[in-house]
Amino acid sequence: MGFSCGIVGLPNVGKSTLFNALTESGVEASNYPFCTIDPNVGIVNVPDPRLDRISKITQSVKVVPTTMEFVDIAGLVKGAAQGEGLGNQFLANIRNVQAIAHVVRCFQNDNVIHVHGDVDPLRDIEVIETELILRDLDTVEKRRETVSKRLKANEKAAKEEIALLDRLSAFLADGKLAKNFEADDKEKAFMSEYHLLTAKPVMYVANTDEAGVRDGNAMLEKVKQHAESQGAAFVPICADIESQLIELGDEDREMFLSEMGMTEPGLNRMIQQGYELLGLQTYFTSGPKESRAWTYRSGAKAPQAAGIIHTDFERGFIRAEVMKFDDLIRLGSESAVKEAGLYKVEGKEYVVQDGDIIFFRFNV
Repeated sequence: MGFSCGIVGLPNVGKSTLFNALTESGVEASNYPFCTIDPNVGIVNVPDPRLDRISKITQSVKVVPTTMEFVDIAGLVKGAAQGEGLGNQFLANIRNVQAIAHVVRCFQNDNVIHVHGDVDPLRDIEVIETELILRDLDTVEKRRETVSKRLKANEKAAKEEIALLDRLSAFLADGKLAKNFEADDKEKAFMSEYHLLTAKPVMYVANTDEAGVRDGNAMLEKVKQHAESQGAAFVPICADIESQLIELGDEDREMFLSEMGMTEPGLNRMIQQGYELLGLQTYFTSGPKESRAWTYRSGAKAPQAAGIIHTDFERGFIRAEVMKFDDLIRLGSESAVKEAGLYKVEGKEYVVQDGDIIFFRFNV
């Protein structure tokens, strides 16, 4: 199970440059609007230093990290919901992702054209969010047309849903995001079927320059404050720096990061924020043949986590044999963990914890 994130923003804010850096895929990135015509999809490994440490102790031949998916979606412009620019087709692409990385330009550079002529991150955010809201309004209105046909049969569920859609439509028309709409559990079940764009978790990726990375700037602060007001994640990043990092070897990369006052690449921060946004965590399986990381939703019980590996594991679940990452690192081997009485046998009700190293027993 991975994590799918759509990268959106105005043209020329650095989306494709960032995508290239994240995925090392080298898609076209040019200094003019709409150079990304088809959504580009990149699968990237999730960096987790714990996996390498586990594999060294268990002497695994193979190491397999978990992955996440980035979808680079062409730059949106004002009027996209009505077909301006590259229009509705790109708004439709966002429906299929789990979260949105909203890239916002936070640097001045006369050589990089801004579609509005000047740099104003809060205005740019408002333009994109307005287009997403308008698309959601269209979705709600079409859903209402469909549900209203069932009213003639006097269906109770149809009446309840129409009432919800009317409230939701008024809420969106007031310029509010669907994720802030108050709904009970039954209404949330209805809404999950709508795949509303503004209901998705958002991280604001503030693309700045090298000076901004080192010292910050007023534009970054504005985006940070806006993110906090929305309960959204905020990730300052320099797409140009990330582009340079992928060209370097490990030693040079460490030196470059140190010179920039950074402890890790921006990709790592984006993934960490993405995990937090979606309530994702990682457990591990490890042995002589392979050490592997698996992504699961926080709160998953052992059989559900086992099912991520294979449905047979969940269907025929017997038990989970669990040791903690910290215990393995501290004691140095699985046998030492067992001798210390810290190797636990857990049943169907065990809630998997981030960093668990698990061996599943099953029978089909």
